[in-house]
Amino acid sequence: MNLRRTTTPRRALTAAAITTGLVLAVAGCGGGDDGKDEPKSSSSQATASADKNDGGQAPQSSPPADKALAEVKGENGISLTVTSAVRDSGGFVTVQGTVTNGTGKSWVPVDWRGDERELMANGGSIAGANLVDQAGKKKYLILRDTEGRCLCTRFTGGVRNGQTSDWYAQFPAPPEGTTKVSFQVGAMPPAPIEITEGE
Repeated sequence: MNLRRTTTPRRALTAAAITTGLVLAVAGCGGGDDGKDEPKSSSSQATASADKNDGGQAPQSSPPADKALAEVKGENGISLTVTSAVRDSGGFVTVQGTVTNGTGKSWVPVDWRGDERELMANGGSIAGANLVDQAGKKKYLILRDTEGRCLCTRFTGGVRNGQTSDWYAQFPAPPEGTTKVSFQVGAMPPAPIEITEGE
């Protein structure tokens, strides 16, 4: 009899524990449903946020192509693009852009070096480039160091057919009121560009 009395309360406790467990499990499932809804909304917010970020970044990646200051073609398939011309506080202008080789063969910018004896050691570079201020009737030659090396890009090994390469060149800055100049190098046509102020 003692065994039966002991067993009965144990069974009751076990049943109560199972019932409580089921209640908690159901509550857990209910909470799980709420939890599932929240991640969905969080996911949606993250997606929306990502879309906003993409929308914010897209203009940053597209302007370089859209904002090309000038593009000129010449020399049997060579295309030169100027993407920026920025006046810096140091008293110089940095011009940047790209050159695309469409000649059908490898290309070395031999005549882009310039005719000055001082620039003879700058083979394969854009050392012969210049800026022309038509209004002020002034021509600005590329800057160089004490050893005659230009502050510009050197196309080591040339430019392969179909390849586009970046370039830069630095010049003395025209007077602050001068913003419209022409960039010219080698036998390429002059490229009218506008100088902007650096930050």
